Amino acid sequence: MTTAWLSVVGIGEDGLDGLGDAARAAIAEAEIVFGGNRHLDLAAPIISGTSRTWLSPFSESIAAVLAEKGRRICVLASGDPFHFGVGATLARHIDASQMVVYPHPSAFGLAAARLGWPLQDVLALSLHGRPLDLIRPHLHAGARILALTSDEHGPTLLAALLTQAGFGISVVTVLEALGGPDEKVRSQVAMSFALDGVNPLNVCAISVVALPEARVLPLTPGLADDLFEHDGQITKRDVRALTLSALAPRRGETLWDVGAGSGSVAIEWMLADPGLRAVAIEADPERAARISRNATLFGVPDLKITIGTAPEALEGLEPPHAIFIGGGGSDPGVLDAAIVALRPGGRLVANAVTLELEALLLAHHARLGGSLTRIEIARADAIGSMTGWRPAMPITQWVWSKT
Repeated sequence: MTTAWLSVVGIGEDGLDGLGDAARAAIAEAEIVFGGNRHLDLAAPIISGTSRTWLSPFSESIAAVLAEKGRRICVLASGDPFHFGVGATLARHIDASQMVVYPHPSAFGLAAARLGWPLQDVLALSLHGRPLDLIRPHLHAGARILALTSDEHGPTLLAALLTQAGFGISVVTVLEALGGPDEKVRSQVAMSFALDGVNPLNVCAISVVALPEARVLPLTPGLADDLFEHDGQITKRDVRALTLSALAPRRGETLWDVGAGSGSVAIEWMLADPGLRAVAIEADPERAARISRNATLFGVPDLKITIGTAPEALEGLEPPHAIFIGGGGSDPGVLDAAIVALRPGGRLVANAVTLELEALLLAHHARLGGSLTRIEIARADAIGSMTGWRPAMPITQWVWSKT
């Protein structure tokens, strides 16, 4: 039977007063106590062992904790260690049977309690040390968002983002130093936000209100083309929806978007779930810069962009679970390199507009199987004083799964 050697104690702004007897004993009996300076100061009256502050980079701190395995070790964490906390990081390296965890109410729980917001109906989002743009996909009228920020500047920057995106009359409530003697709860409208002296330890509660021009990102695939910055090199909305359906994203997977153009397919792939990742491969530096801007405005700033021409640009990339080939698929070796790189069980989707790429897809289909679909779309358009159907260029789509 494994013996627990590590205690993880969640501590709030109320310090030792908010801890139970077992949590206090875990701190007092530890040979080494790890934590941030603020946490160590809060627990200092009962620490009898050695205090160690977190190192930078944080990975060195995890290594330092692991190096003490077998001794009585305590780690101090903010609030609930397993809600965007250090506990989740430690659990990737230490079996749960080796840890005893003493959670404290999280900042999100305390914020919901102060506001009377049912926590199950609220989006809880950590923007601590992460891009604020991650909030963009969640900005829908009527939404309630609790966002943990990095510092005293976070609320002002969030208010500016809301205003720029067309949500300027949303109410931003800043909850500071929750649970401690310096606790404050203050609210302002985003477009006139002017709070000063904000405590670095804060959570922003946002009651989202959308103005008519607000940039609301619908939850379905096939977002409007004019939401993207592009030069015409974009997988059009209807075809994109069919393409995303064929790619069939699953949580935790990685996509290669080869010949990404505007990045629309990679961006919508990432929007499908926070656990999805994508690499946009684009030979044109100007288009690559455009992809980066689009990724920011769609709230997926972690989209990786590789500038180069396939198949050479594919070398050294993380093997993908899915590949989309839209541009450059007829170049020598691109399809074959994609097929080799694809993980077993992965999906490849290639869209052909040109006869040259269509011929390649037909040949690969004859050799490897999969499915072929002809996509033909027509849109109503003016013909003189009348209206008629104007067909778009037909597309041949090959979908193949690797066994």
